[in-house]
Amino acid sequence: MKKVWITSLIGDKQMVQKVMASFTQYGIEGNGHFWVDDLKNIAWLYAKEQIVDKDTALWIVLCSKENLAKESIRFGLSLLAISVQAEKGHGFPILIVDPEEGLTSEMLSTPLKGADIVSLNSPTLGAKIVAKANTPIQDIETEYKIDVHSLPGFTWFEIEPLKEIWDGALMGVQGAEIDFQGVGKSGILPQKTVLEYPVKGMKIKLGETEYTAWAVQNKIGKSISYYVRVQGIPKSILFGPFQTKNEAEVHVMKF
Repeated sequence: MKKVWITSLIGDKQMVQKVMASFTQYGIEGNGHFWVDDLKNIAWLYAKEQIVDKDTALWIVLCSKENLAKESIRFGLSLLAISVQAEKGHGFPILIVDPEEGLTSEMLSTPLKGADIVSLNSPTLGAKIVAKANTPIQDIETEYKIDVHSLPGFTWFEIEPLKEIWDGALMGVQGAEIDFQGVGKSGILPQKTVLEYPVKGMKIKLGETEYTAWAVQNKIGKSISYYVRVQGIPKSILFGPFQTKNEAEVHVMKF
């Protein structure tokens, strides 16, 4: 049986029941949780196991633009989305259900940009959920893998190129601090690491936004990842291959 997981940022059981009622009549099993805004204790991680379950075909997020205005909620939801996409692929469907009809894709963080938005009061809500739950997951190729490994108090980002080998890597943060970096086997935080020509505290300007970046010149790729530990809630991050040129290609992720 197909399963749907609902993450509700709104503490209204009747709204959740309305979403559930729109699809359970079609033989789809629904379950979910109410969001707990507690980054320090990694509360967002609770739902990951349920969402990445092989039978979960769709992740529904019930929220309004007021919910997403709080930076800790935006960041926690983004970390959950990154973690889910790292395991189930970027084609895994996410549906945002908005009870106030005020949300637009421009308001979403980068990890959620691919989500569809539908009104809670839309007459096609149930049909859309059923269609998405029964559509095979699209295989979307990306140039890199990004994942998160969270421990109480801070977050590790893991970066690995998928189509090439990088002669070094960098990551910059806006509005937060990097306090450690490492290189090691993909998928597991390195217990020890040897860094080649590490750099700390570089200033990188992208448009009007300034990032503080760290970097290494180890080769990254083919199951070797670059790990960066971040404290605080970044407004955005950038990452990519380490280059000494004034202009370099980087990927930007906004929260």
